[in-house]
Amino acid sequence: MLHEECGVFGIFSPIPDNLAVTVYDGLSALQHRGQEAAGIAVNQDRQISFEKGCGLVSEVFGKDRLKRLPDGKIAVGHVRYATTGETSEINAQPLVIKHVKGKLALCHNGNLVNGASLRKALELEGNIFHTTSDTEVIAYLMTKHRLKTPSIEKALIETMAELKGAYSLVMMSPAKLLACRDPLGIRPLCYGVTPEGKTVFASESCALDAIGARFVRDVAPGEVIVVDEKGLRSFRNHCDTKPKALCVFELIYFARSDSIIEKVSIQEARKQAGRYLAKAHPADADLVIGVPDSGLDAAMGFSEVSKIPFGTGLIKNKYIGRTFIEGGQRRRENLLRLKLGVVKSAVAGKRVVMIDDSIVRGTTMRRIVALVRDAGASAVHVRVSAPPFLNPCYYGTDVPSRDKLIACGHRIDEIRAHIGADSLGFLSVDEVLRLYPEKEPSEFCAACFDGRYAAGAPADFFEIRS
Repeated sequence: MLHEECGVFGIFSPIPDNLAVTVYDGLSALQHRGQEAAGIAVNQDRQISFEKGCGLVSEVFGKDRLKRLPDGKIAVGHVRYATTGETSEINAQPLVIKHVKGKLALCHNGNLVNGASLRKALELEGNIFHTTSDTEVIAYLMTKHRLKTPSIEKALIETMAELKGAYSLVMMSPAKLLACRDPLGIRPLCYGVTPEGKTVFASESCALDAIGARFVRDVAPGEVIVVDEKGLRSFRNHCDTKPKALCVFELIYFARSDSIIEKVSIQEARKQAGRYLAKAHPADADLVIGVPDSGLDAAMGFSEVSKIPFGTGLIKNKYIGRTFIEGGQRRRENLLRLKLGVVKSAVAGKRVVMIDDSIVRGTTMRRIVALVRDAGASAVHVRVSAPPFLNPCYYGTDVPSRDKLIACGHRIDEIRAHIGADSLGFLSVDEVLRLYPEKEPSEFCAACFDGRYAAGAPADFFEIRS
């Protein structure tokens, strides 16, 4: 099973306010993007205070800890999932550093493919790294350029020229809130305005909705936006320098169903995936169910075209959260039963079409199929609203190396037998790139499916991710 991405959030207020609470609400809406660590930093009179730690937003920020953060005009926040780096408080963001011209608080979603070479060069210049995240590489480059440039935005523009890979950033200096996306636009970032005139940046529009902000637009690939007492300014030095390459898996899996990314309705795109599946891989069945959460919309689309009734067959326990209990096969199976329940009255005696967003190693899907069979289903037909994973991701997504991807060494019929399904069908690469009529197929990165890496692949992949 894949894990979520990171989520970033930033806000600028014309007057001092209790921004920590607003950031808390925004991060709670982005919790699906990262569940291992959370952090908030607030700028009060040019002084940056921050709190962060391991856990869910609600676990890190109890009432007392949230109250430690002062009122201010600028604040940023982050939720983190560490794809391969260490899960420890030192890697939690925002990353706050102090340099000769003041403090900088930085939040990053993505991964650099040249992080190893940049880190080595910075270490040779005397920089000492304290984290195992390439976010610190960005922070040190920012500091290096800031000492030679007249403004923080100029330092960011020059830093972007050295970065290769995926990054959406929000950061604050003593006086400014900044946001940017990499020139390919691999990771999403948008901004909005609250009724009180606060400017807000977030990884997804659902976070704007959560705090009552009006969506304005997406941050353009390569764009730098600065907000301060003078207002909002856009710098497009890196815009249109590279072809667009939004991560297609953001729309298949990572984003929340009620978000809109680059004019694409996530829910509608997933329904369309189900419609394509129903046409390409029909099934003789009595019931269509989805694996929550991202499989539900695709299941509705499949039902719409196939005319097979849609029903709730699987229930996700949203209160389990994380677990640090290690164990063997039986323990893992018990954890799945805790997190996913089967509605026996719905599936018993039925031929079921079960739709999920992906199959990575195949182990989780095999257990889910077994759960549905144990609940009395007479047949389980599995449909997947993504193509088979054939390549690892180097841009911050938890798609592992090829030797751990079941589709790399097995035919479709062999995968079907491994997971114990009566039939199995995947979405094709062509179909997944045609899910979004608002965008051209060439405007997506689908390297995990087709091997075409929009930002290139590292020669020596640095096994550390933000």
